Amino acid sequence: MKFLDNLVSSRLGGSSFFEGDKKLYKFEKIKKLTKEVKLKNPNIKLIDMGVGEPDQMADLSIVDVLNKEARKKENRLYADNGIDEFKESACRYLSNVYNLNNINKDNIMHGIGSKSILSILPLCFINPGDICLMPQPNYPTLATYTKFLGGQVYDLPLCIENNFYPDLLSIPTDILKKAKLLYLNYPNNPTGQVATIEFYESVVKFAKKNNILVVCDAAYGNLTYDGYKPLSILSIDGAMDVCVEIHSLSKSFNMTGWRLAFLVGSEEVIKLYASAKSHADSGQFRPIQLAGAYALDNYNLVNINCERYSRRLELMESTLRDIGFDAKKPKGGFYIYVPIPKGVKGEIKFENAQEASLYILSKAMVSTVPWDDCGSFLRFSATYDAATLDDEITIMNELKNRFLKLNLEF
Repeated sequence: MKFLDNLVSSRLGGSSFFEGDKKLYKFEKIKKLTKEVKLKNPNIKLIDMGVGEPDQMADLSIVDVLNKEARKKENRLYADNGIDEFKESACRYLSNVYNLNNINKDNIMHGIGSKSILSILPLCFINPGDICLMPQPNYPTLATYTKFLGGQVYDLPLCIENNFYPDLLSIPTDILKKAKLLYLNYPNNPTGQVATIEFYESVVKFAKKNNILVVCDAAYGNLTYDGYKPLSILSIDGAMDVCVEIHSLSKSFNMTGWRLAFLVGSEEVIKLYASAKSHADSGQFRPIQLAGAYALDNYNLVNINCERYSRRLELMESTLRDIGFDAKKPKGGFYIYVPIPKGVKGEIKFENAQEASLYILSKAMVSTVPWDDCGSFLRFSATYDAATLDDEITIMNELKNRFLKLNLEF
């Protein structure tokens, strides 16, 4: 037995942690397998439709602000729980994009990315035995930290027959009595579904009735298309009493590696979050916050991404439908979510999405993300690497050719 085996926490699996890669975060596994396939096939270009981050860098005007502010001596200091310039820009952004005009800086707290915020929030609410209501499939951080703290997770399947909304009315009474948090993410990763006013109204009503805090992850909130407008749950009457919302600069402003997001909620929730956060980090670098403030004030920069993703999603929809997939362009986000093929004609039947995804990766050098939480689906991302429209068309043609050679059965 190795020295660390007796020291590893039970929440990470104790001594079994080092057995293979089963403890790897899902997307780390996919990156690992993709790297292995690329090494085995050096002469074939990978078409990466699995990547979940923008293929473009942040606008140069944002980079220029970072460059300028990073040269100022006064900006070397700890930021702790954030600077007012960023909070004030966040308030203006929420007013301009979401028509939220009752937000002030006491309702805002920055975070070192959405992931950081989602990891800290359970510290504020979860005791051993408490329950977090978690849609499946999901972005797992809130659930992971709930379990770390001795809490439990109750799954809410996002099924195609329910239009990829959670069935809140089906939750048993004994679960509701222990539930503290409900996680939502719209526009949704990976399904592409968007929220409606009616859905958010039902959520607020549910939260008030059952004394549950709703955590809305709006990472893709202003990447919307075809007439659908960005929608905040905080626009619903009474939502501020029972909801918090997380906004990120990663997807919309191409600032994934910059690690900057913010939490919006009542003053009481913000104070609670700030207290826990002060023990977790010392704040994001001030120049990054100032560059983020500039981005939020220049929110129209997102329009370039919306135009590009809308175009790519239309191309993807057409291409995937030609292959045989039941593909539909979403109204938000940058993913297309499709049921898996049945298998390869006369040869293989796919048991699940992971099997299908690995087969496609190994045989066609196309990377996708599998989901088997409620049915078996593949997620195709519009953030593949392409510099021009001609490049996009070339990649879609190549994607189609590679898939057609697989002789898949739908």
